[in-house]
Amino acid sequence: MTSRDLAHYETRNAICEYGRSLLEDDLTTGTGGNLSARLDDDLVAISPSGIPYDDVTPADVPVVKTDGTVVEGEAAPSTELPMHLAVYESRPDVGGVVHTHSPYATTFASLGESIPASHYLISFTGTEVPVAEYETHATAELGEAAVESLGEEFNATLLRNHGVLTADESLDDAYTVALMVEYCARIHHQAKAIGDPEILPDDEIDRLSDKLDAYGQ
Repeated sequence: MTSRDLAHYETRNAICEYGRSLLEDDLTTGTGGNLSARLDDDLVAISPSGIPYDDVTPADVPVVKTDGTVVEGEAAPSTELPMHLAVYESRPDVGGVVHTHSPYATTFASLGESIPASHYLISFTGTEVPVAEYETHATAELGEAAVESLGEEFNATLLRNHGVLTADESLDDAYTVALMVEYCARIHHQAKAIGDPEILPDDEIDRLSDKLDAYGQ
């Protein structure tokens, strides 16, 4: 096995493991959600369509070109492939994308409400988690809406009436962001149920983001 083949195998295996984690961490149900990772400038590995996460093997995980052509893998890629590819095309800094149906964050997506900085851990995503305009799932239009909402400054967006999309430098980082989005959504929901949450100012979130970046260096 060449070093390239080994790297591809490890990434495809990571997609299998994080797929199972989606269920364990209550970020989705059934076969909902999907994950991907950039392999190089031309190739992306993405979770397969319609296979239960517990049954997915590295050989099942498709590797696709940036035009969507499948070059490796024994299963069809996720139907949300257009959304993942749109993110990679617009954000060269992104190395991993995670799409979830996590319940608290998806509640805000269904309300069409962004998640503000009522907890400092929102700094993993930006100054808030914005909401993308509604588009039908598995369409190029949904990818365009997600990209527009992410812009250059956010690592997560709510997909209106659908779920959550996170994007970061690696699959590991994007998965962490997905966990933080759900945690912050739960805290904000609970805080709203009791009273009026205090929202941290943007400059404080920016300062915290800088500190988080420093931790990783």
